[in-house]
Amino acid sequence: MRYVFVFIVALFLLIASNTSNAQVRLGINFNLTNQPAWGPTGYDYVENYYFPDIEAYYNVPSHRYYYNERGRWISSASLPARFHFDLYNSHKEVINERQPWRNHNSYRDKYSSFKGQHDQQPIRDSKDSKYFANKNHPEHNNWVQQQKHGNNKSLDLNRGNNGHDNKANKQNDKRNEKDDRKDRK
Repeated sequence: MRYVFVFIVALFLLIASNTSNAQVRLGINFNLTNQPAWGPTGYDYVENYYFPDIEAYYNVPSHRYYYNERGRWISSASLPARFHFDLYNSHKEVINERQPWRNHNSYRDKYSSFKGQHDQQPIRDSKDSKYFANKNHPEHNNWVQQQKHGNNKSLDLNRGNNGHDNKANKQNDKRNEKDDRKDRK
């Protein structure tokens, strides 16, 4: 009876441990495919980018910019023309916080030394295939085609380059069937 009790407790602890690990793993979110093409490489998840040059933010989930105008934080789908800002060549800091503009003074002080730096490779220019899944990457369409082609290889065994039945393959299949019948006799 004692061993049964120990076994049940051990089993319970094992299940509880696996459940909590699963919850932790499921709690990690990846949004590489939603990041903008001008975002820097190296991040699987980004909530916000901070631009030290213009002291503004970009929220990845909402696809909106946040900038200060006369003491108020404004949300917009694009930056105002007054910023004259090159997103691809500017420095960006990843800030995984819901509303980082509420702590703007802290981020401004922390990242002010990055103003004027052009030291990051944007997703658009990366040759790493993991970034091809991003719909904004120039290689995305090729990547999608390769994924489709790779997933349907077993279905296309007797198809030519254009996806139609290939007569030569059908003739070879018929010859092979005849040879198999002869071998069986």
